Amino acid sequence: MIIHSITGPMGNIQQKFIFTEEKEMEIQSIDIVGLGALGVMYADFFTKKLGKEHVRVLADSSRVERYRRDQVTFNGEVCDLGYCDAAKESRTSQLILFTVKYGALAEAMEEVAHLVDEHTILLSALNGIRSEEDLGRRFGADKVVHCIAQKMDALKEGNTATCANRGELALGMMGEDRKENLDAVVAFFERTGFCYSCPEDIRHAMWGKLLCNVGVNQTVTWYAGTYRTVQQQGEAREMMKAAMEEVILVANAEGVDLSKRDLEQWVSIIDTLNPDGEPSMRQDSKAGRKMEVSLFAGTICELGRKHGIATPVNDRFLERWGTA
Repeated sequence: MIIHSITGPMGNIQQKFIFTEEKEMEIQSIDIVGLGALGVMYADFFTKKLGKEHVRVLADSSRVERYRRDQVTFNGEVCDLGYCDAAKESRTSQLILFTVKYGALAEAMEEVAHLVDEHTILLSALNGIRSEEDLGRRFGADKVVHCIAQKMDALKEGNTATCANRGELALGMMGEDRKENLDAVVAFFERTGFCYSCPEDIRHAMWGKLLCNVGVNQTVTWYAGTYRTVQQQGEAREMMKAAMEEVILVANAEGVDLSKRDLEQWVSIIDTLNPDGEPSMRQDSKAGRKMEVSLFAGTICELGRKHGIATPVNDRFLERWGTA
């Protein structure tokens, strides 16, 4: 038995992992489900690293036809991706990364269900704290590695995706997660040079990302602005912080040790993002797509009622948008 300390490509402090002499599963390929800003960014990265034969962009036939017809670009470069009609694929998936919006997750799971076997590992880059539970209920919690997409400022308008900061995926174990699956994903990311971190407490990290999203996504959308809207001093920045403070109160009631320090750390990250960039909720609002307010204000207001905690800022968001 060997104790080995892993450090990701970004130099993040990592958990210690214990490896036995038994050969661990090696991931050779990855499937991407969802071609929004993050989906394009990840598909482009892994395709360039591994080749199209090892990276499938899975979708239904109509989307595949559209993807092949309309060129998708990332940072000004046309993406040469392996678009695949999920219904016609038979090779089971080693690793599936879901990058759809939460409202499309149920449909996406069914589209790829026949490609999931006992060895398939599932990752979700979705916002909020619910998608891993949904994946676990559908496919088994032991197939899920808990994951957070963070610190990026990806933007997609039409078929054009851009990103100044690619950020990272934070990984961890919770509940019935299998450690060998986490080890396999870490090894895959190390081999491909993909940026990741392994926080000691993934539940705390997931709530920290929710803290960020509840504040920045909703506030920027409220003011119809960009990251600059909340990076400068003023009413918008104070609204963002107030919404985040409500998350801290609710998280504490749920047994999650979020604090003012977490708020300050996330605000400092937000301040490094491209001032002209936009969070995903603002992009959805501009495009007339369904927004994820139910994942943000909806979650906080529901838990606030459960614990008798006032959530006036998130109540305002929910009153304005409902479940839009």
